Amino acid sequence: MSAKDNLHAFFYPESVAIIGASASPGKVGHTIVSNMIGAGYKGDIYPVNPKATEIEGLTVVNDIADLPRGLDLGVISVPRQFVIPSIEALAAIGAKSAIVITAGFKEVGKEGYHLEQEIIALCDKHGMALLGPNCLGMMNTATGVNASFAAGHPTPGSIAFFSQSGALCVAILDWALGENIGFSKFISLGNKAVLDEADMLEYLNKDEDTKVILGYVENVEHGEAFLKAARKTCQNKPVIMIKSGTTMAGAKAASSHTGAIAGSDQAYTAAFDQSGVIRVGDVASLFNLAQAFSNQPLPKGPNLVVVTNSGGPGILTADTADRSKLTMAALSQKTIQKLQEFLPSYAAFYNPVDIIGDADAKRYRQTLDVVGDDPMVHSIMVLLTPTATVEIEKTAEAVIRTARKCGKPVFACFMGKTRVKKARTMLMEAGIPCYSFPEPAVRAIETMYEYYLWKHRPEQKYAKIQGDKEAALKVIREHELRNESEIVEFEAQEVLKAYGLPTPKTVLARSSDEAVAAAEEMGYPVVLKIASPHISHKSDVGGVKVNLQNAGEVMANFKDITARAQRMRQGAYIAGCLVQEMAPPGVKEVIIGFKRDEQFGPMLMFGLGGIYVEIMKDISFKLAPLSRQDAFEIVREIKSYMLLKGLKGEPPVNFTALEDIILTMSQLAIDLPQVWEAEFNPVLVNHERAIVADVRMTLHLKDS
Repeated sequence: MSAKDNLHAFFYPESVAIIGASASPGKVGHTIVSNMIGAGYKGDIYPVNPKATEIEGLTVVNDIADLPRGLDLGVISVPRQFVIPSIEALAAIGAKSAIVITAGFKEVGKEGYHLEQEIIALCDKHGMALLGPNCLGMMNTATGVNASFAAGHPTPGSIAFFSQSGALCVAILDWALGENIGFSKFISLGNKAVLDEADMLEYLNKDEDTKVILGYVENVEHGEAFLKAARKTCQNKPVIMIKSGTTMAGAKAASSHTGAIAGSDQAYTAAFDQSGVIRVGDVASLFNLAQAFSNQPLPKGPNLVVVTNSGGPGILTADTADRSKLTMAALSQKTIQKLQEFLPSYAAFYNPVDIIGDADAKRYRQTLDVVGDDPMVHSIMVLLTPTATVEIEKTAEAVIRTARKCGKPVFACFMGKTRVKKARTMLMEAGIPCYSFPEPAVRAIETMYEYYLWKHRPEQKYAKIQGDKEAALKVIREHELRNESEIVEFEAQEVLKAYGLPTPKTVLARSSDEAVAAAEEMGYPVVLKIASPHISHKSDVGGVKVNLQNAGEVMANFKDITARAQRMRQGAYIAGCLVQEMAPPGVKEVIIGFKRDEQFGPMLMFGLGGIYVEIMKDISFKLAPLSRQDAFEIVREIKSYMLLKGLKGEPPVNFTALEDIILTMSQLAIDLPQVWEAEFNPVLVNHERAIVADVRMTLHLKDS
């Protein structure tokens, strides 16, 4: 039996022991006992303390060995030196799960790390589900479990929350109590020695008490397991997460554009996007979206209608919608005619529907009934400014009535504070998200619509590219034997050939005479490039000459290039020059590369060459393996995509040829784990074809 098999006993225990229970109020061991009782837990609670006899009216067990066999959950709050003996004792009585509150493990250094490894080994051996160490604990409102030392008990709800930070858990719990936000589960992951985000997602996906899953993560250590669990869960219910630590500080030095640009934050963004996780940047957005997803149906289209008693906020909402993936619904003529029957003649009958500042609750109700019935409307936003005549609470009742009958997502924006406070509470208690300003409301609807699209996207098809893996591995092994981490173009050409990648005609010339002969055979103009395993950045040594028109230019430039390279890179082996056909006219340069992320594996990058990548950072990322849809999207996600599509009568580039190269790069990354980074730069593409004009690869040598 594994830890995952015991997650039900962890979340729904029939018996709980608190090891390190204390009779002294204020101590962690006392707070946990008090919280279990105060939350209304109906199962058996066993305080464990070698000296006490009674704590909070409960009979104390003096030794773990005296607990009943098959205990569901043990909560450990003892000094660090007693944690491992406590786990061993729990394992001896067949305990199914545990929470280690105690800190002082891998977060404090080498000694703590090794102690934590012992905990992991113990739990693996006995199949024990363990939360922590160094955590706040866990709560399950469905069964009255509050196995934590937090202050306060969350109200029951349909939102599950897990966090790597115990301090953030404390702050959010206190804030949620003030906002009357309820939870199904509340989990502090701590050091994630055994149970981590992937385990939480996998379990909460099946949890009937949970509609929405929220998470705060600082790092994901098992990227493949996380992606698998996230993809499966997001097909069923929304997962909304904050990822902290978004800088590239501490990233390894990289030899390519891809490596230099592709930081860990891009890997997390790609992982979340491809698995369906909704990423937000702050706690307010996290809970704004949670309330929307947990209470409202998903919009089945982009069309938003706005009903307002004030023109200004309506225009602000329309502007915000115009900048989003939503559209302001075009109301049908039938709907407009119905509105004209009861609205004042000076009202705005189109969208936004401005029912004028003297609108009462009846006018709101009639308008909402009409627009809610329009089949072209997918979501409804109700704006209210507290004019002297508006009936605020009665209008809230009208909004609640509409939401219950129309089957479409309904959002409210009651602007102001004091006068709308009661109405906002009424709306929130009825499950209608209510905002102070329109912008966050529009963003919430947009996010729900994006999630609807993600859930209903076509099934992903992963193309299997059949390359000659052995031929590619031969090149890699030769470099490993020479302890060379860089595979430069004239050697990497063999890897390209092994995977059938399109390349310009290329010949390695070891002398100027060979260079002229090669140029004569392929036809002018040609390109010359220095060929050396020790020179990866050819332009740094003036090692590239283009548009050479005749034999004299080829011969002179061959001698110039090789002499300059020998002078500037003394000791470098110069194999000669590559003679390469010139690019066809009308091509655009793009970069396709990958860097292997330590958590999530190979991450592909795509962007236009030159200033678009280096200065403007106009790049898109995806994690391998890529599906056909992923290859389609990575090209179209860059801001400069329209340059590829063609401007002012230019034909679009051959997107299929470009996507084929991207998919082959993805396959190469999967097939060749020894390659740490690779870059095709540039890839030349026009309306007819795409070719890989230059390539560089970096190996991860075992000794490096």
